[in-house]
Amino acid sequence: MRSSRPVDRLTFRSLSRSATRRRSLAAAGAATALALALTACGSSDDSSSSMPGMDHGAKSSASPSTSQAMGDMPGMEHAATGNGLSATQDGYRLSAKDSTLPSGEPTAYRFAVTGPDGKAVTRFALDQTKRMHFYAIRSDLTGFQHLHPAMAADGTWTAGLASLAPGSWRVFASFTPAAGSGKGQDFVLSRTVSVPGSAAKNPLPAPARSTQVDGYTVTVKGEPMAGMAHPLTVSVAKDGKPVTDLQPYLDTYAHLTAFHEGDAAFAHLHPTTKVTGDHGGPDLAFHAELPTPGNWRLFLQFRTGGTLHTAALTLRAG
Repeated sequence: MRSSRPVDRLTFRSLSRSATRRRSLAAAGAATALALALTACGSSDDSSSSMPGMDHGAKSSASPSTSQAMGDMPGMEHAATGNGLSATQDGYRLSAKDSTLPSGEPTAYRFAVTGPDGKAVTRFALDQTKRMHFYAIRSDLTGFQHLHPAMAADGTWTAGLASLAPGSWRVFASFTPAAGSGKGQDFVLSRTVSVPGSAAKNPLPAPARSTQVDGYTVTVKGEPMAGMAHPLTVSVAKDGKPVTDLQPYLDTYAHLTAFHEGDAAFAHLHPTTKVTGDHGGPDLAFHAELPTPGNWRLFLQFRTGGTLHTAALTLRAG
Protein backbone atom coordinates (compact mmCIF):
# COMPACT_ATOMS: atom_id res chain seq x y z
CA MET A 1 0.00 0.00 0.00
CA ARG A 2 2.82 2.38 0.80
CA SER A 3 4.34 1.76 -2.67
CA SER A 4 1.18 3.04 -4.39
CA ARG A 5 1.45 6.57 -3.03
CA PRO A 6 4.44 7.65 -5.18
CA VAL A 7 2.69 6.29 -8.24
CA ASP A 8 -0.41 8.27 -7.37
CA ARG A 9 1.61 11.41 -6.87
CA LEU A 10 3.38 10.93 -10.23
CA THR A 11 0.12 10.26 -11.94
CA PHE A 12 -1.36 13.37 -10.41
CA ARG A 13 1.57 15.50 -11.57
CA SER A 14 1.36 14.04 -15.07
CA LEU A 15 -2.35 14.67 -15.25
CA SER A 16 -1.86 18.21 -13.99
CA ARG A 17 0.77 18.95 -16.60
CA SER A 18 -1.47 17.51 -19.34
CA ALA A 19 -4.36 19.65 -18.18
CA THR A 20 -2.14 22.72 -18.14
CA ARG A 21 -0.97 22.03 -21.69
CA ARG A 22 -4.54 21.54 -22.84
CA ARG A 23 -5.60 24.84 -21.28
CA SER A 24 -2.63 26.61 -22.96
CA LEU A 25 -3.45 25.10 -26.35
CA ALA A 26 -7.11 26.00 -25.95
CA ALA A 27 -6.22 29.61 -25.06
CA ALA A 28 -3.87 29.86 -28.04
CA GLY A 29 -6.55 28.46 -30.33
CA ALA A 30 -9.09 30.92 -29.03
CA ALA A 31 -6.68 33.82 -29.60
CA THR A 32 -5.99 32.63 -33.14
CA ALA A 33 -9.71 32.29 -33.86
CA LEU A 34 -10.31 35.77 -32.50
CA ALA A 35 -7.52 37.21 -34.64
CA LEU A 36 -8.93 35.52 -37.74
CA ALA A 37 -12.39 36.83 -36.94
CA LEU A 38 -11.08 40.35 -36.49
CA THR A 39 -9.15 40.08 -39.75
CA ALA A 40 -12.26 38.93 -41.57
CA CYS A 41 -14.27 41.80 -40.13
CA GLY A 42 -11.55 44.27 -40.99
CA SER A 43 -11.34 43.15 -44.61
CA SER A 44 -14.60 44.84 -45.58
CA ASP A 45 -14.37 47.72 -48.05
CA ASP A 46 -15.47 50.33 -45.53
CA SER A 47 -12.90 49.36 -42.90
CA SER A 48 -9.87 48.83 -45.12
CA SER A 49 -10.44 51.98 -47.15
CA SER A 50 -10.64 54.16 -44.06
CA MET A 51 -7.63 52.78 -42.18
CA PRO A 52 -4.25 54.48 -42.71
CA GLY A 53 -1.61 52.40 -44.40
CA MET A 54 -4.07 50.14 -46.22
CA ASP A 55 -3.77 49.53 -49.95
CA HIS A 56 -6.13 51.87 -51.79
CA GLY A 57 -5.37 50.47 -55.20
CA ALA A 58 -8.53 48.39 -55.06
CA LYS A 59 -12.02 49.77 -55.48
CA SER A 60 -12.94 52.07 -52.65
CA SER A 61 -16.29 52.15 -50.91
CA ALA A 62 -16.01 55.89 -50.32
CA SER A 63 -18.86 58.09 -51.41
CA PRO A 64 -18.75 59.40 -55.01
CA SER A 65 -17.88 62.93 -53.93
CA THR A 66 -15.06 61.68 -51.70
CA SER A 67 -13.69 59.39 -54.41
CA GLN A 68 -13.77 62.19 -56.94
CA ALA A 69 -12.01 64.57 -54.60
CA MET A 70 -9.30 61.99 -53.93
CA GLY A 71 -8.97 61.28 -57.62
CA ASP A 72 -8.36 64.93 -58.39
CA MET A 73 -5.50 65.29 -55.89
CA PRO A 74 -1.93 65.26 -57.28
CA GLY A 75 -0.29 61.87 -57.04
CA MET A 76 -3.53 59.93 -56.77
CA GLU A 77 -4.42 57.19 -59.23
CA HIS A 78 -6.89 59.24 -61.29
CA ALA A 79 -4.99 62.54 -61.32
CA ALA A 80 -5.28 62.86 -65.11
CA THR A 81 -9.07 63.10 -64.82
CA GLY A 82 -8.68 66.12 -62.57
CA ASN A 83 -6.07 68.20 -64.37
CA GLY A 84 -6.42 67.17 -68.01
CA LEU A 85 -2.71 67.68 -68.72
CA SER A 86 -2.25 64.42 -70.62
CA ALA A 87 -3.24 63.35 -74.12
CA THR A 88 -3.86 59.78 -72.91
CA GLN A 89 -5.75 58.09 -70.10
CA ASP A 90 -6.91 54.50 -69.56
CA GLY A 91 -6.21 53.63 -73.20
CA TYR A 92 -8.03 56.67 -74.63
CA ARG A 93 -6.00 59.16 -76.67
CA LEU A 94 -6.55 62.63 -78.07
CA SER A 95 -5.02 62.55 -81.56
CA ALA A 96 -4.42 65.45 -83.93
CA LYS A 97 -2.15 66.11 -86.92
CA ASP A 98 -1.65 69.84 -86.35
CA SER A 99 0.86 70.99 -83.76
CA THR A 100 1.02 74.52 -85.22
CA LEU A 101 -1.91 76.80 -85.99
CA PRO A 102 -1.95 80.14 -87.84
CA SER A 103 -2.23 83.41 -85.94
CA GLY A 104 -4.57 86.33 -86.49
CA GLU A 105 -7.31 84.44 -88.33
CA PRO A 106 -10.03 81.87 -87.63
CA THR A 107 -8.83 78.32 -88.05
CA ALA A 108 -10.19 74.78 -87.91
CA TYR A 109 -8.61 72.31 -85.48
CA ARG A 110 -9.30 68.68 -86.35
CA PHE A 111 -8.87 65.85 -83.89
CA ALA A 112 -10.12 62.42 -82.92
CA VAL A 113 -10.44 60.36 -79.77
CA THR A 114 -9.18 56.80 -80.08
CA GLY A 115 -10.07 54.04 -77.65
CA PRO A 116 -8.04 51.17 -76.14
CA ASP A 117 -8.52 49.22 -79.38
CA GLY A 118 -6.81 51.99 -81.38
CA LYS A 119 -9.99 52.84 -83.29
CA ALA A 120 -11.70 56.23 -83.35
CA VAL A 121 -14.48 56.55 -80.80
CA THR A 122 -17.79 57.55 -82.41
CA ARG A 123 -20.26 57.03 -79.58
CA PHE A 124 -20.34 59.72 -76.89
CA ALA A 125 -22.82 60.42 -74.11
CA LEU A 126 -24.42 63.81 -73.64
CA ASP A 127 -22.81 66.04 -71.03
CA GLN A 128 -24.68 69.28 -70.39
CA THR A 129 -26.51 68.80 -73.71
CA LYS A 130 -23.28 68.28 -75.73
CA ARG A 131 -21.26 65.23 -76.73
CA MET A 132 -17.99 67.13 -76.78
CA HIS A 133 -16.75 70.21 -74.94
CA PHE A 134 -13.61 71.73 -76.45
CA TYR A 135 -11.50 74.42 -74.80
CA ALA A 136 -8.50 76.47 -75.87
CA ILE A 137 -6.38 78.54 -73.50
CA ARG A 138 -3.09 80.38 -73.98
CA SER A 139 -0.21 79.60 -71.61
CA ASP A 140 -0.72 82.93 -69.81
CA LEU A 141 -4.43 82.00 -69.35
CA THR A 142 -5.72 84.51 -71.91
CA GLY A 143 -7.71 83.91 -75.08
CA PHE A 144 -10.19 81.46 -73.53
CA GLN A 145 -12.47 79.68 -76.01
CA HIS A 146 -15.19 77.11 -75.25
CA LEU A 147 -16.58 75.34 -78.32
CA HIS A 148 -18.83 72.43 -79.22
CA PRO A 149 -17.32 70.90 -82.35
CA ALA A 150 -19.03 68.74 -84.93
CA MET A 151 -18.10 65.10 -85.51
CA ALA A 152 -17.90 63.38 -88.88
CA ALA A 153 -19.01 59.79 -89.36
CA ASP A 154 -15.42 58.52 -89.06
CA GLY A 155 -14.98 60.08 -85.61
CA THR A 156 -13.09 63.19 -86.73
CA TRP A 157 -14.07 66.33 -84.80
CA THR A 158 -13.70 69.87 -86.19
CA ALA A 159 -13.47 72.82 -83.80
CA GLY A 160 -13.81 76.23 -85.41
CA LEU A 161 -11.39 78.37 -83.42
CA ALA A 162 -11.51 82.15 -83.46
CA SER A 163 -8.35 84.14 -84.08
CA LEU A 164 -5.41 82.98 -81.93
CA ALA A 165 -2.68 85.25 -80.61
CA PRO A 166 0.95 84.07 -81.01
CA GLY A 167 2.25 81.86 -78.25
CA SER A 168 1.82 78.41 -76.74
CA TRP A 169 -1.73 77.13 -76.41
CA ARG A 170 -3.31 74.07 -74.84
CA VAL A 171 -6.50 72.55 -76.25
CA PHE A 172 -8.76 70.31 -74.17
CA ALA A 173 -11.35 67.72 -75.13
CA SER A 174 -13.91 66.88 -72.43
CA PHE A 175 -16.14 63.88 -73.17
CA THR A 176 -17.83 60.71 -71.87
CA PRO A 177 -17.77 57.53 -73.99
CA ALA A 178 -21.16 55.89 -74.48
CA ALA A 179 -19.66 52.47 -75.13
CA GLY A 180 -16.48 50.48 -74.58
CA SER A 181 -14.35 50.06 -71.46
CA GLY A 182 -14.64 53.76 -70.60
CA LYS A 183 -18.43 53.89 -70.87
CA GLY A 184 -19.86 56.46 -68.47
CA GLN A 185 -16.42 57.74 -67.39
CA ASP A 186 -15.58 61.42 -67.71
CA PHE A 187 -12.37 62.21 -69.59
CA VAL A 188 -10.45 65.45 -70.07
CA LEU A 189 -7.51 65.09 -72.48
CA SER A 190 -5.34 67.82 -73.95
CA ARG A 191 -2.55 68.65 -76.37
CA THR A 192 -0.37 71.72 -76.87
CA VAL A 193 -0.20 73.73 -80.09
CA SER A 194 2.00 76.66 -81.01
CA VAL A 195 0.97 79.80 -82.83
CA PRO A 196 3.94 81.51 -84.52
CA GLY A 197 4.74 85.17 -84.05
CA SER A 198 5.95 87.53 -81.37
CA ALA A 199 4.31 86.33 -78.14
CA ALA A 200 3.93 88.95 -75.44
CA LYS A 201 3.11 87.41 -72.07
CA ASN A 202 0.29 89.08 -70.17
CA PRO A 203 0.60 89.07 -66.37
CA LEU A 204 -2.18 87.22 -64.56
CA PRO A 205 -4.57 89.66 -62.86
CA ALA A 206 -4.40 89.55 -59.07
CA PRO A 207 -6.97 87.47 -57.16
CA ALA A 208 -10.26 89.33 -56.81
CA ARG A 209 -13.76 88.55 -55.64
CA SER A 210 -15.59 90.36 -58.43
CA THR A 211 -15.23 91.40 -62.05
CA GLN A 212 -17.29 93.14 -64.71
CA VAL A 213 -18.32 92.11 -68.21
CA ASP A 214 -20.80 93.74 -70.60
CA GLY A 215 -22.19 95.90 -67.78
CA TYR A 216 -22.68 92.94 -65.41
CA THR A 217 -20.88 92.52 -62.08
CA VAL A 218 -19.96 88.94 -61.19
CA THR A 219 -19.01 88.17 -57.58
CA VAL A 220 -17.63 84.88 -56.24
CA LYS A 221 -18.09 83.82 -52.62
CA GLY A 222 -16.26 80.91 -51.01
CA GLU A 223 -12.83 79.85 -49.79
CA PRO A 224 -11.68 76.88 -51.91
CA MET A 225 -9.05 74.55 -50.47
CA ALA A 226 -6.84 72.56 -52.84
CA GLY A 227 -7.72 68.89 -53.09
CA MET A 228 -11.04 69.28 -51.28
CA ALA A 229 -14.61 69.63 -52.49
CA HIS A 230 -15.90 73.06 -51.58
CA PRO A 231 -19.03 75.06 -52.43
CA LEU A 232 -18.78 78.33 -54.34
CA THR A 233 -21.54 80.86 -54.89
CA VAL A 234 -21.55 83.17 -57.89
CA SER A 235 -23.77 86.26 -57.84
CA VAL A 236 -24.69 88.34 -60.90
CA ALA A 237 -25.80 91.97 -60.70
CA LYS A 238 -26.33 94.87 -63.10
CA ASP A 239 -26.48 98.55 -62.22
CA GLY A 240 -26.32 97.55 -58.57
CA LYS A 241 -29.42 95.36 -58.82
CA PRO A 242 -29.57 91.54 -58.63
CA VAL A 243 -30.03 89.85 -61.99
CA THR A 244 -32.93 87.42 -62.12
CA ASP A 245 -33.34 86.89 -65.86
CA LEU A 246 -30.50 84.45 -66.57
CA GLN A 247 -31.40 82.07 -69.37
CA PRO A 248 -30.43 78.38 -69.47
CA TYR A 249 -27.07 77.68 -71.08
CA LEU A 250 -25.95 74.05 -71.50
CA ASP A 251 -28.76 72.92 -69.20
CA THR A 252 -27.67 75.27 -66.42
CA TYR A 253 -27.68 79.01 -65.65
CA ALA A 254 -23.91 79.39 -65.85
CA HIS A 255 -20.93 77.35 -66.96
CA LEU A 256 -17.73 77.68 -64.91
CA THR A 257 -14.27 76.50 -65.97
CA ALA A 258 -10.94 77.10 -64.24
CA PHE A 259 -7.28 76.86 -65.31
CA HIS A 260 -4.27 76.78 -62.99
CA GLU A 261 -1.53 79.39 -63.26
CA GLY A 262 1.75 77.97 -64.52
CA ASP A 263 0.64 74.68 -66.09
CA ALA A 264 -2.93 75.44 -67.30
CA ALA A 265 -4.32 72.46 -65.38
CA PHE A 266 -8.04 72.08 -65.99
CA ALA A 267 -10.91 72.07 -63.49
CA HIS A 268 -14.61 71.98 -64.30
CA LEU A 269 -16.74 73.42 -61.51
CA HIS A 270 -20.11 71.70 -61.55
CA PRO A 271 -23.30 73.76 -61.15
CA THR A 272 -25.84 72.63 -58.56
CA THR A 273 -28.55 75.25 -59.05
CA LYS A 274 -31.70 73.77 -60.56
CA VAL A 275 -32.93 75.26 -63.84
CA THR A 276 -36.56 76.43 -63.64
CA GLY A 277 -36.98 78.61 -66.75
CA ASP A 278 -35.71 81.96 -68.02
CA HIS A 279 -35.45 83.54 -64.59
CA GLY A 280 -32.21 82.35 -63.05
CA GLY A 281 -30.10 84.30 -60.58
CA PRO A 282 -28.88 86.22 -58.87
CA ASP A 283 -27.09 83.50 -56.84
CA LEU A 284 -25.71 80.36 -58.48
CA ALA A 285 -24.20 77.44 -56.56
CA PHE A 286 -21.22 75.42 -57.75
CA HIS A 287 -19.39 72.32 -56.54
CA ALA A 288 -15.69 73.25 -56.76
CA GLU A 289 -12.76 70.83 -56.67
CA LEU A 290 -9.46 72.60 -57.41
CA PRO A 291 -6.76 69.91 -57.28
CA THR A 292 -3.70 72.06 -56.57
CA PRO A 293 -3.04 75.24 -54.55
CA GLY A 294 -2.25 78.55 -56.19
CA ASN A 295 -3.98 80.97 -58.52
CA TRP A 296 -6.77 79.77 -60.79
CA ARG A 297 -8.29 81.77 -63.64
CA LEU A 298 -12.07 81.27 -63.64
CA PHE A 299 -14.25 81.76 -66.71
CA LEU A 300 -17.97 82.10 -66.05
CA GLN A 301 -20.34 81.93 -69.02
CA PHE A 302 -23.97 82.99 -68.70
CA ARG A 303 -26.75 84.05 -71.06
CA THR A 304 -29.18 86.97 -70.93
CA GLY A 305 -31.47 88.19 -73.69
CA GLY A 306 -30.04 85.55 -76.04
CA THR A 307 -26.47 86.87 -75.63
CA LEU A 308 -23.67 84.81 -74.11
CA HIS A 309 -21.36 86.65 -71.70
CA THR A 310 -17.96 85.43 -70.47
CA ALA A 311 -16.57 86.86 -67.23
CA ALA A 312 -13.04 86.10 -66.01
CA LEU A 313 -11.43 86.53 -62.61
CA THR A 314 -8.54 85.08 -60.59
CA LEU A 315 -9.25 83.03 -57.48
CA ARG A 316 -6.63 81.64 -55.10
CA ALA A 317 -6.93 78.14 -53.65
CA GLY A 318 -5.19 77.55 -50.32
